[in-house]
Amino acid sequence: MSERNAAVEAAIESELRLLDPEIRRSAERLGALLHPDFHEVGASGRLWDRASVITGVTAATEPGVRAITTSGMKGVQLAPDVVHLTFDTEEDNGRRAHRSSLWRLTERGWLLYFHQGTPVGPAAE
Repeated sequence: MSERNAAVEAAIESELRLLDPEIRRSAERLGALLHPDFHEVGASGRLWDRASVITGVTAATEPGVRAITTSGMKGVQLAPDVVHLTFDTEEDNGRRAHRSSLWRLTERGWLLYFHQGTPVGPAAE
């Protein structure tokens, strides 16, 4: 069941910021949205921690790249301090993925705690 409340809206806004190439090119700005205990299971199957995501994403995001396209983003507040988002993405290269994110409310605001991407379509075969 999808909800639309202040917590879900804040998590969606932060998720969309994470997909912005301007944010993705800056280790400081990207890191400001990631929980200290952040971890990810990437669309490639690779396990990522906070430091490796910051290094990998900032190195791979070149100037002039457009934002990653999202569709079907919805969320549910699981607890007062936890929001779960699900959505699909498509990149410039045609790579598509189903995505799932857990956002936690901290003293610094909503931070991404966990993320997983699962490839879909021809690129996944």
